[in-house]
Amino acid sequence: MSKIMIVDDAQFTRLRLNKLLTQNGYEVIEAGDGDEAVQTYRSTKPDAVLLDITMPYKDGLAALAEIRAFDPQAKVVMLSALGQQGMMLAAIKAGAKDFVVKPYNSEQLIKTVQKTLS
Repeated sequence: MSKIMIVDDAQFTRLRLNKLLTQNGYEVIEAGDGDEAVQTYRSTKPDAVLLDITMPYKDGLAALAEIRAFDPQAKVVMLSALGQQGMMLAAIKAGAKDFVVKPYNSEQLIKTVQKTLS
């Protein structure tokens, strides 16, 4: 069973993603901000990460850089709101495997996770 870490400061988003991923057979770990994401990644070594870009304390781009510095093979998919294309390009250049725009389509999100893991 693949282990997926969800990182988002919105608890509602984490709950929805957790339910969707669990229903699709994934083990889920959660983090509420970028700092927590980096610590949790180091301690749990998930198979993939769904990482929100806009968060307090440490944003998704900073967390992505730290996770990739710790594990250059990290499989990270960025989550962002519409209108953040510039941030998405920066994330892809920084090593993110893919991105999903919120509000996301459940089927598309699962396909993106599957593609990232393969």
